[in-house]
This record gives sequence, structure tokens and C-alpha cells, in this order.
Amino acid sequence: MLDAGRTQDTLLEVNNIEVIYNHVILVLKGVSLNVPKGGITALLGGNGAGKTTTLKAISNLLHSERGEVTKGSILYRGERVQDLNPADLVKKGVIQVMEGRHCFEHLTVEENLLTGAYTRPDKGAIAADLEMVYTYFPRLKERRKSQAGYTSGGEQQMTAIGRALMSRPETILLDEPSMGLAPQLVEQIFEIVKSVNENEGVTFLLAEQNTNVALRYAHYGYILESGRIVMDGPAADLRENPDVKEFYLGMADEGRKSFRDVRSYRRRKRWLS
Repeated sequence: MLDAGRTQDTLLEVNNIEVIYNHVILVLKGVSLNVPKGGITALLGGNGAGKTTTLKAISNLLHSERGEVTKGSILYRGERVQDLNPADLVKKGVIQVMEGRHCFEHLTVEENLLTGAYTRPDKGAIAADLEMVYTYFPRLKERRKSQAGYTSGGEQQMTAIGRALMSRPETILLDEPSMGLAPQLVEQIFEIVKSVNENEGVTFLLAEQNTNVALRYAHYGYILESGRIVMDGPAADLRENPDVKEFYLGMADEGRKSFRDVRSYRRRKRWLS
């Protein structure tokens, strides 16, 4: 397996972790990945592959679901962080945008955004950052006084990302940003992620089922299947990889094959020829 730019610029390191739920259900089985500073790294795979569990292991949100990291280590800037509570990790600059958006429905869009800055004392900078968020999400400025629960799915996703930006994060863990959104909105969300990455220097680790879109915007990708990393590499290489194309785009007569089956089949075919 390739090593995701294992350099001095590596910001986040996940080293051979295992995750167990309820003391018996093994979900992640030796997952390792590296996230370089200033990059967009994609974590790809279908439902149940372990993407969300990986993000929650990093952000220390597993305990609320009776999960725990039982092996391996998670380092941020070279420091072991898997035993920190989520609030302390946010103070270090790591924040997660949860799958399903999770806005405070009874608050306005602007009130939701400001909750992302509730630990910050610098009111002037908070006001400037609010305008920065509105620059990236002009639709939110139009809807800033609307109750978040009555906004569209796309607007709620924008609100969730904007709220994360209000904490002035160094790294955002973004879980399934395309879920439930129309294709045009998906493109818009990813364009904004790209702009925030390039203009603000925010590092992203995003979990996504929409492989085509994710690999167009990411710099590096990992493919998860059944709790294991089965392939990784630069996003441009993964986009052109025949195994990736067949697994995500092709259907066998008997239905979609597993990624491992595809790779095994191709190896057998090359050997026979």
C-alpha cells in the first residue's frame, strides 16, 4: 500500500487502529492513513465500510456510541490525541462536520454559525469570520435570519460547514457532504471546500460515497472496504485505476462485486493471459 506523502508536513496520522463497539463488534481492522497539512484527503467506500467510524475515532466521538479504539494510535502534529476529549481536540484545531448536517433547528442560520465560535473571546475577529463565511456561502447571508430547521438540505449543509469554519479550525473532518443533495448542489459544496482549502489553508479529511466527485477535488484518496484500507494513492491515479472504475461504476451480471473480488479477478485474468 502506498504511503500518503509521509513527510514532515504530515498533520494527522492514524496508525493501524482497531475499533470495537459494545466490546464485541470489530468495525475497523488495522486502518492506517496520513493527512498532509493543507491537503484534501478523501476516505472512500460504501455504506458500512467504516468511514464514519474512522472520523469519529479521530474526533473522539466513539464513546457516546459505546465504541473505542482498542489498538493502534492517532497522532496530531506528532502528539497522541486519541485519549483527549472532543472539546480539547477542537481547541487543537480539529473539528468534525457530522453526517446528516445536525443543525440546531430552532436557532436561526446566523445563530447556528455563531455557536461555532462560542469559545472564542475575540468579538471583532468573530464578526470578520462571520463575513468570511458569508463570502463563501452567500446563500446563508440571504437566509441568516431564517430558522435553520426550515432551510433546505443544501443550506443546512452549508450552515454546518460554516459553523465549523467559525471555530477557526486547522483541520475539518467532513462526513458525507453530498448525502441527500442534488448533483448541482454537490458540485457547489465541493467547490466551496476547494476554495476554503486553497484560500484559508484548511486541511480536509472527507468521507464520501460519491467517488467521482470526491476524487476530482481531493489530492489523495483511501478506499475502505469492510473496515480495512484496500487501496490508496494520489486522487488522479485512483480516478484512472481500472479496479476502482469497475468497482464503483461497473456491475457484474450477479450484481456489484466487492473491490477485493475485482482485484482478484484481474490478477487471475493477467496470469491466464
